[in-house]
Amino acid sequence: MGWIVSILLGALAGWLASIIMKKDASMGAIANIIVGIVGGVIGRAIAGFAGISADKVSIGGVAIAVLGACILLWLVDLVRGRK
Repeated sequence: MGWIVSILLGALAGWLASIIMKKDASMGAIANIIVGIVGGVIGRAIAGFAGISADKVSIGGVAIAVLGACILLWLVDLVRGRK
């Protein structure tokens, strides 16, 4: 059951990040899930360095995952050379 919740929250975080970063039209559902899950890992790492606990499923945890997903999308654009 935990994996299903993680995938659903990852999809939500990836979708929100794609809207924030204006990538929603170019990304599909699978890409949103992957970006959200990887973004969650990035966000959790950043939160850990900042001393913020992000262990529970909450609005704060989703916000951290969205922040991490936005950072991931920004880094991908930076590497690809797009504005």
